[in-house]
Amino acid sequence: MDLQTELVIVGGGLAGFSAALEAARLGHQVILLEKQAETGGSSAMSGGCLAFAGTDLQRDNHIEDSSELLFNDLREVGQFENDESLVRVYVDNQLDTYEWLKQAGVQFGRNIEASSGQSVPRVHNVDPADTVRTIAARAKETGMVNVLASAAAQRLIRNPHTGRVEGVSVLHDGNTFTVRGSLGVLLASGGFCRNAELVHKYAPQYDDAVFIGGEGNVGDGLKMAWQIGADNRDMIYIKGTYGKHPTDETNHHSCLAVYKGAIAVNQDGKRFVDESISYKLLGDACIRQPYGTTYQILDRRILESGDNLTRILDLERRLEEGLMIEADTLEQLAALIEVPAKALLETVTSYNAYVDAGTDPEFGRQHLVHQYGDLVRIEQGPYYAYPSTAAVFGTYCGLCIDRDMRVLDVYGDVLEGLYAAGEIVGGLHGAAYMTGTALGKAAIFGRVAARTATAAAS
Repeated sequence: MDLQTELVIVGGGLAGFSAALEAARLGHQVILLEKQAETGGSSAMSGGCLAFAGTDLQRDNHIEDSSELLFNDLREVGQFENDESLVRVYVDNQLDTYEWLKQAGVQFGRNIEASSGQSVPRVHNVDPADTVRTIAARAKETGMVNVLASAAAQRLIRNPHTGRVEGVSVLHDGNTFTVRGSLGVLLASGGFCRNAELVHKYAPQYDDAVFIGGEGNVGDGLKMAWQIGADNRDMIYIKGTYGKHPTDETNHHSCLAVYKGAIAVNQDGKRFVDESISYKLLGDACIRQPYGTTYQILDRRILESGDNLTRILDLERRLEEGLMIEADTLEQLAALIEVPAKALLETVTSYNAYVDAGTDPEFGRQHLVHQYGDLVRIEQGPYYAYPSTAAVFGTYCGLCIDRDMRVLDVYGDVLEGLYAAGEIVGGLHGAAYMTGTALGKAAIFGRVAARTATAAAS
């Protein structure tokens, strides 16, 4: 049952299928392996946000943005711990990838919002599951891509003489066989948020956090690469995302009312953080609070400013689903969420005074999100509280790669024939995270990796 092709791709999310489609359009045969019975992975479960700059949708919404501003924001939100060359690859390829996705049939919502790490609104919304299905369909239509589901990659295969990666061993229906690629292997198998042992190894502070991601995200690709000497980076920056309701099992994404003007308070009714920072850093701050659970406090005006086409900002839907706690007064709200009423009143009163004065001496908040948006008072009842904890949606760290998506070993040398894209790689995000760069990275880096791998055939 051993198979031969040109490029072997491990993982059937957006990164894997973007790479498959790019390689197929360049005239190369692909076998894509997906461990689960269904493709999509964590990509299909995401909030459906992609970060692009300078698009027609931004122009239609009278938003001025540029590649250079995107580059600066990515470096800044990553606290300059990210790899500048990888940030440049993202920025240099992002607008072309946006057009490529549209031409493939991906449908973008008409509204553009600002979220974590953005100085201007650049959240481009899609239905994530439909997006993966669309790119997968385009890939299959080429006749060059063969998808094997329920096929778990086990080990990388190297040429015994040259050391070049030339295939993988695969477990499928109880049988083990090999899939070899003359161009090599591209790992797009995601992270490891479903592997409690690995999470504890690198981020024990999140042992008791909520974990949401593809069932196959247990680090298989990472382990295969580590076995042959691949290096990794950003492992210390595994963080939970703020805004996940601690008991909601319907929504697989966060709610970020703070980015519309809400404040975050702990069980003592007090603020504990600058609410405008990356929701990864907010997650870190939240997990350190009593019980690891906090509340986003907002009023009617903030609730109505949400966007029902952007999942993380769809505030009224959370109210309709019974997830928002509502009260006519702040005193009543405090009683419902069991925080000291006096403390909550003092917190909101002080915050409103900071808004009026234009300065927040407690935490330094200046904007709604990152460098965008004017702060608003919390004063128009009814008032709402959204219980919020930190959820690990993805690990956003992993293999060291160069700007061509070639995997590097612990000495910084290229592991010939091995490429990687998507959540499995480290280096782009650094210490924190900009909304939309996980899906954005999947599509962009998947295409770049495919171009690098297929260039070897020229």
